[in-house]
Amino acid sequence: MIYRFRVILDTEEDVFRDIEIEQDATLEQFHNVITQSFGFDGTEMASFYVSDEQWNQGEEISLFDMSDGSEPVRLMNETTLIDVVHEASPKLIYIYDFLSMWTFLVELAEIAEYENGMEYPNVMFIHGQIPDAAPDKEFKADESGSFDEGNDNEFLNLDEYDDLGFDENWN
Repeated sequence: MIYRFRVILDTEEDVFRDIEIEQDATLEQFHNVITQSFGFDGTEMASFYVSDEQWNQGEEISLFDMSDGSEPVRLMNETTLIDVVHEASPKLIYIYDFLSMWTFLVELAEIAEYENGMEYPNVMFIHGQIPDAAPDKEFKADESGSFDEGNDNEFLNLDEYDDLGFDENWN
């Protein structure tokens, strides 16, 4: 079977790609198609996250194993699309370049039959131009102390380092 995805850049402007790929392709193969279709060189760290209907970030599936070995990490090259995406769970979040935080919402739009003569993966449709820089993200603690986007709490101003409670000549 073929999975048809809409991959949307999380930005104010409409920027998305519609991609067809085999259901048994690895997430690493999908990562490569996404980066190429948006014009990235693919050399930065990236992860997929399983998501629920409200786009809450779940389990991470990483490009590389950066763990300390205490907990197993799912890797893109060992995980197929059909392992994590299906009609009951059609959404993923994809983060590319953790310094810039390019964030994409990935949704399974359709499951289709192979078309004879078609090569997969296939970028079916391109809409919008990617901006020069990743959209700004604000990560602020909510009332429970966990971090989330868009909360109205103030960040600590690091220019006011005198109030941080450490000796500035610590080294």
